[in-house]
Amino acid sequence: MSANYWESTQRRHWQFTKEQLATMRQKLEEENADLVRMFPLPQQRHLNIYFNQQLIRLAKRLAIRQQSMATAQVYMKRYYSKIEIRRTNPYLVVATAIYLACKMEESPQHIRLIVTEARQMWQDLLTIDTSKLGECEFMMISEMSSQLIVHQPYRTITALRTELAIPEDDVQLAKLVINDHFMTDMPLIYAPHTIAFVAILLALVLRPNNSAPGQNASGSAAAAGLAAAQAALTQAQARVGQSSLSDTGTTDGKEKHSDSRVTKLQRFAAWLAESNVDITAMVDATQEIISFYECYEQYNDKLTREQINRFVKARSLDK
Repeated sequence: MSANYWESTQRRHWQFTKEQLATMRQKLEEENADLVRMFPLPQQRHLNIYFNQQLIRLAKRLAIRQQSMATAQVYMKRYYSKIEIRRTNPYLVVATAIYLACKMEESPQHIRLIVTEARQMWQDLLTIDTSKLGECEFMMISEMSSQLIVHQPYRTITALRTELAIPEDDVQLAKLVINDHFMTDMPLIYAPHTIAFVAILLALVLRPNNSAPGQNASGSAAAAGLAAAQAALTQAQARVGQSSLSDTGTTDGKEKHSDSRVTKLQRFAAWLAESNVDITAMVDATQEIISFYECYEQYNDKLTREQINRFVKARSLDK
């Protein structure tokens, strides 16, 4: 097991650029052109939202820890970067990812329990037994080349909360942002510590407006959050090598920013300026998560579910 992210298989084999990821998906669609034409699907982010919801539903029935749920979502993203979704039963993949992630995170669930709960949840969409789940597990491990260790952003927040004097409310809000990022491609693009820093930053800029991340963040709140976050990052980038920041560049007219909140943002921006953090990556990741919050407002659960279930039924993947 690699305790060092920089030497891990995650960094060496499972971190891509946006262009690389788009090319991989385009290749899968071209290789499965007939299926793609017959069974159109929503955009990738809407698929991610739906799979996240299904995984959470099953995980709650099994009382699975957040760390295992997070790892399961990364496994699904890796698997579907190699396999065209229309060739699989996504509900079987969800159950398998949870089963495998629990084993890897040292909180194993009995295979029969997962099979029973999955069968009850998706009665009309999944005929599952232990042999099918075991076969899917083998395929998933094979497609990931047995590279199963996942470094998560939660660890960075836990390690830095004292050094950065982050209060508990902000820690919890940052963790919610991390939970949300699993509904994007960010785990396949950015380093886990970069995602953690973005989550801390958004916790600091969203809290003064009483805005929670995820589906509760309106487009205007998201835009304001992005402006404030980018301003802080711009200041940090401009002051690299300096010991302090005189201004965080918070958005004009935001009177709700308390003095203590501005001080926290200043302190975090100063810390970023003095560190070796890739601020350019942070800017890009911040835009990505804010864009996702805006996209969430257009998510149609009924349409997404119908389009997925259509190809599962039509291709007899539920048998």
